[in-house]
Amino acid sequence: MLGDFRVVFLGVNYLDIVSSLVTSFTHWSPDLLCCCCRNMAAHLSYGRVNLNILREAARKELREFLDKCAGSKAIVWDEYLTGPFGLIAQYSLLKEHEVEKMFTLKSGRLPSADVKNIIFFVRPRLELMDIIAENVFSEDKMHSPRDFHILFVPRRSMLCEQRLKEQGVLASFINIDEYILDLIPYDGDLLSMEYESAFRECYLENDQTSLYHTAKGLMTLQALYGTIPQIYGKGDCARHVANMMLRMKREFAGSQNQILPVFDTLLLLDRNVDLLTPLATQLTYEGLIDEIYGITNGYVKLPPEKFAQKKQGEASKDLPTEPKKMPLNSAEELYAEIRDKNFNAVGAALSKKAKIISAAFEERHNAKTVGEIKQFVSQLPHMQAARSSLANHTSIAELIKDITTSEAFFDNLTVEQEFMTGVDTDKVNTYIEDCVAQKDPLIKILRLVSMQSVCNNGLKQKVLDYYKREILQTYGYEHILTLNNLEKAGLLKLQSSTRNNYPTIRKTLKLWMEDANEQNPNDISYVYSGYAPLSVRLAQVLARPGWRSIEEVLKMLPGPHFEERQQLPAGLHKKRQQGENRTTLVFFLGGVSYAEIAALRFLSQMEDSGMEYIIATTKLLNGTTWIKSLMDRPESQSS
Repeated sequence: MLGDFRVVFLGVNYLDIVSSLVTSFTHWSPDLLCCCCRNMAAHLSYGRVNLNILREAARKELREFLDKCAGSKAIVWDEYLTGPFGLIAQYSLLKEHEVEKMFTLKSGRLPSADVKNIIFFVRPRLELMDIIAENVFSEDKMHSPRDFHILFVPRRSMLCEQRLKEQGVLASFINIDEYILDLIPYDGDLLSMEYESAFRECYLENDQTSLYHTAKGLMTLQALYGTIPQIYGKGDCARHVANMMLRMKREFAGSQNQILPVFDTLLLLDRNVDLLTPLATQLTYEGLIDEIYGITNGYVKLPPEKFAQKKQGEASKDLPTEPKKMPLNSAEELYAEIRDKNFNAVGAALSKKAKIISAAFEERHNAKTVGEIKQFVSQLPHMQAARSSLANHTSIAELIKDITTSEAFFDNLTVEQEFMTGVDTDKVNTYIEDCVAQKDPLIKILRLVSMQSVCNNGLKQKVLDYYKREILQTYGYEHILTLNNLEKAGLLKLQSSTRNNYPTIRKTLKLWMEDANEQNPNDISYVYSGYAPLSVRLAQVLARPGWRSIEEVLKMLPGPHFEERQQLPAGLHKKRQQGENRTTLVFFLGGVSYAEIAALRFLSQMEDSGMEYIIATTKLLNGTTWIKSLMDRPESQSS
């Protein structure tokens, strides 16, 4: 399987074919209206569940708060919130409600703004309260007749209000409120809380705040989409969330809304039930974009030189130096088609698309009558957008291909797949030794050592001590805190018994498929070119034949597994049409990778699955961002 990953790109070079086809019809004017300029949230309502309802509810609440602050406004943003808020409301909505200026929350004096209201949009963090106090004091000194407001996202905090009181500025605020932004719609089948520290809080700090927010978010979801009749879960955090949800439901028993349930099942999965999957290199198109460039709030920043439209005679120094920022979601037809494919299948898909678009442009020669010409012209905006999209994704695929065909990528993937198949997991790995000797990025080393530990049910004392010593001597003794964190989270551990459960789990759940078909997949293992994500396999088995068939394996995985039923209001039991699919909401507590999302989408599309999946998570992550969240000095590390 591994060999295939390379050979495809060393054989027919689809990307070169696509590039030549794209350039053959680039003489058309780029000024034509792009058909992607429709309502940016339209794609949220295309799926089985209309997630635009959730977005509209969040927008309504935002409008109501802004209207409380009469007069002109300036918003001071906690920088982390700008991305998530951008998915809920664009500047045009804020402008309609008299928002004239926007600033990033920083120490010192606020920038000058001739407005009546200053509104701070912040997470409930104590360190941010100190900055706000500094901002307010500086304004008071200027004797500005302004009203101050705070909007806490996603919850008010008494501790933060106490800190403002200690700083002597609490009385300066006219409004202190909360904006409950728990689950943010990222796509037609994807919701994320973007709670970046959820896994760390749960497994290192024993802080269950994120679990409370999760339970509240699920209650909001049920208020909009109806009570979810069945709840399944695996893991301690899943058990806590389910308990909180059931308690909240009892507290609001008298105020149940009469909505026919949209979801049939909720599956809560702890991230620590499957520590292996996020550590592995994702091999889908979207997964590789995230691994190499990082996807943040539905956008990716790419090297500008690949996308510069260089005109004849134009000097190279005039080319853009700012990264190209591109939105990535299913609103773009081509991206929706290729994002979940194994990267080995992307070149052929782009080549096919290029030929279709080229043929569509050639149709202009067949347009003879006024009616035919008019029809062709009416299709131009869509064709122009499709051509632009193809050019962009061809460029991205070429950038990724440069990485995936390198020796370094191939060697790394070889070691990962050896670990996943149980080859030499109980001794010091020579490849990891070489990487440390060459001072490769520390996160790369930590991902590989953690993967070896997870696949071997821990490392022998001698092996673990060796890795620790090499890492500390090479990268610095300050990283002893990070190594301790990885141990506490279960990613690095001492082998406590000679019994390794991983081979049994791998065999029973068919986590490794030798004959994974990357071009025309018939199993979820295509997303990692052979490895089927354990988390998604659990969802697949739950749907059919059910978890009772894997009781012994479930006992080998951490935390309890459980089933709960929620009583539906009278008359709201769904009458299912013959052949109608059921809908499951899979909630990943602690984060989910794009490859896992692709695997669940694949299951949704299988004709005989009888199930469609909506994915929700505390955070969208990859191995690098996940390990970074567990480091005590991540800012000093290169990804």
